Amino acid sequence: MAMFMGEYHHNLDSKGRLIIPAKFRDQIGDEIIFTRGMEGCIFGYPQAEWQKIEAKLAKLPLTQRSARKFTRLFYSGAMETEFDKQGRVNLTATLKEHADLIKECVIVGVSNRIEIWSEDRWQKFADEADDNYDDIAEDLDDIEL
Repeated sequence: MAMFMGEYHHNLDSKGRLIIPAKFRDQIGDEIIFTRGMEGCIFGYPQAEWQKIEAKLAKLPLTQRSARKFTRLFYSGAMETEFDKQGRVNLTATLKEHADLIKECVIVGVSNRIEIWSEDRWQKFADEADDNYDDIAEDLDDIEL
């Protein structure tokens, strides 16, 4: 299993491409799948992790409206892509719009995935979460660090 961690700041270039840090690319391999993430970011998964998620989503009940809505949005926003020679990816307009990506981006490693955030959204999220870090940890009863 790939283990992603860290925070990196890069800008979309004039053609809308984004450099993915070499440290992440080394773990991802040749292809990555991007899709809509939570809180207005983009999730990026290596092939092996994507297959695990597909297996979980396949078990969701088709009769449940929220399951249908979620899987539609999750898959309709998904794209499979390779890195160019400079380690860049070209994200779809749908994903860039979802994450409000215009220029400044933050690429964050989160265990089995990477997340791509607009600089503004990431800063707002990080500031709020940092102010409540201890409370958030306390709410996670099952975690022992």
